[in-house]
Amino acid sequence: MHSMLFATEVEELEEVLVEDEVEDTGTGDPAQLIVHNDDHNTFDWVIKCFVEVLGHAQSQSEQLALIIHTKGKASVKNGPKKVLKPQKDALVERGLSAVIEEGS
Repeated sequence: MHSMLFATEVEELEEVLVEDEVEDTGTGDPAQLIVHNDDHNTFDWVIKCFVEVLGHAQSQSEQLALIIHTKGKASVKNGPKKVLKPQKDALVERGLSAVIEEGS
């Protein structure tokens, strides 16, 4: 009975460790969320997306939209890949051309 209880405790511990390892693998590295210019999104729409999805201030969003328009792309947010991925996905769903580049 004791060895059975011990084996169960070890299995539970291993499951927790494996879950932690899987969640953390490759997600803590610094990354950048890059948005590229396109010919179909308006400034107002891009700004609205940055405010709603990224939590940027209106003025910061306006500046980023202008940089994207003039330079062709801009890094709109830095952080761990696991944080940026859902934000990238949300921007893409709204029609923006967004990618994650690893490294800062």
